[in-house]
Amino acid sequence: MILSALDLSPVTGDATQAQAVRETVEIAKAAERLGYHRLWLAEHHNIQGLGSPAPEILIAALTQATSTIRLGSGGVMLVNYSPLKVAEVFMELEALAPGRIDLGLGRALGTDARTGGALRSVGSDAFPQYFHLLTTWLLDASGKAPIGEGHPLHDIHANPAGPSHPDVFVLCTSEESATFAGQMGVGMVFAEFIARTDGGPAVAAYRKAFQPSQFRSEPWAGIALIAYAAETAEAAWREDALRRAANVSMLSGRRRRFTDLASADAFLAEHAGTPVRQMVEARTIAAEAGAVHARLADKVRDADADEVFVMATGPSLKARIRSLELIAEAHRSAA
Repeated sequence: MILSALDLSPVTGDATQAQAVRETVEIAKAAERLGYHRLWLAEHHNIQGLGSPAPEILIAALTQATSTIRLGSGGVMLVNYSPLKVAEVFMELEALAPGRIDLGLGRALGTDARTGGALRSVGSDAFPQYFHLLTTWLLDASGKAPIGEGHPLHDIHANPAGPSHPDVFVLCTSEESATFAGQMGVGMVFAEFIARTDGGPAVAAYRKAFQPSQFRSEPWAGIALIAYAAETAEAAWREDALRRAANVSMLSGRRRRFTDLASADAFLAEHAGTPVRQMVEARTIAAEAGAVHARLADKVRDADADEVFVMATGPSLKARIRSLELIAEAHRSAA
């Protein structure tokens, strides 16, 4: 099992969004020190509890703060942007850290429809066309498949040129998107924490549909989960209450951020016995490190995945880093 990390720049306690962005730099340094294979960063807009709408900017900063860990987007919401601009941005990131850049792409907006309009998003239906344009420019810029004279784009190129390009992945929450990733011959990551369903069927659909491409000769599938480890199972469950309360609030139709455990516990008590709380807690992975690692290994085996991404969650930066430490230690012990 390959172990990687995912960070959404969460706003913890009474911190600001700006502080959350700076904390992601510390998460990256810790993840590299602890031996995580990758750190991916997400894109969200107009969500008060998350600090980063621009993973590409954070990736650029992290290329200078790290030296070995792979860095990527989990993901860039492609339909919000010009495919040419995304190709240029990620070729520039590849130039800063050759062989360490991943471009994970999502077909959603990363926000609500009204905010998507403010971003001038073209909507998810355009994703296949945008994906084709983007990958055409990446392959051209790296010299793998130069755009020929007869191509409609023959005189438009993404700079800077290679000699390498970022690895490409599609972020999936359905069998449909997983099938698309397979047909395109790129990697896929199933966001189980968003889909709230097991990733096995999507990974199976991806492997069945996979066709070798210029990007990848063999299929590669990951799953992304939320997991939190502490010194004891009781401490982990208690400290994870902030996240569980926020999830119950969001799924109940009123997004709310909790800054202290007392208010989170009170909110969860109000929703005791509700289907939403039961669903959130049934899918929660919060325990001592050995139990967390065992759950992650089970998820990877059951989904037939190659890699697992653990979201760096917790009530504070210190707790988030400690969770990553404990999970990494359990991973090494199990190897």
